[in-house]
Amino acid sequence: MTLQDFQVSDRDLSDAALTQYLKSEAIAVDTETMGLLPQRDRLCLVQLCNPEGQVTAIRIAKGQTTAPNLKKLLEAANVLKVFHFARFDVATLQHNLGISVKPIFCTKIASKLARTYTNRHGLKDVVQELEKVELDKSAQSSDWGNADHLSTEQLSYAANDVRYLLSVQQKLIAMLKREERWQIAQECFQALPTIVSLDLMQFKDIFEH
Repeated sequence: MTLQDFQVSDRDLSDAALTQYLKSEAIAVDTETMGLLPQRDRLCLVQLCNPEGQVTAIRIAKGQTTAPNLKKLLEAANVLKVFHFARFDVATLQHNLGISVKPIFCTKIASKLARTYTNRHGLKDVVQELEKVELDKSAQSSDWGNADHLSTEQLSYAANDVRYLLSVQQKLIAMLKREERWQIAQECFQALPTIVSLDLMQFKDIFEH
């Protein structure tokens, strides 16, 4: 990482960064939290990356409930938000910061629909195959709550979780179109906000018999 393509900000995006990201047709987004239950485990970090490779990591303070510029960006109708396992990140952003993310693309859903020759759909596996890059996941399970003192390893991990997503997205779209699954993928992405609402209301298996 260089200072030119990686910035850390506190509590929200700067006005200048917001203006820059709003120019993009799509941005990659990821979150780091204290655990996997949005109602219990707080949001600590939000990472963004645009097609030019500019990464911003936003440190979210304990007890923080708003981030106005981030909300403007993630709710902007003209900017596609690309996640890997959007279901979790979108729920976390909704619960912690009141952000209703839209529109959404999920590379994990896309991978499951396109890469039916494997059951390995984690970000590391998808990036390994499609980008020929091996991600270092050693900092994945670490304390993200001490935001003022994140290690170089943690920040590098956080940046890499968004750095390759837009390229992966394009390759997955090509596969989905080739296999005639692009339409059903888009319908899945459109259904995500409803699924997230059900998750936050703690409904489970309502589509089962």
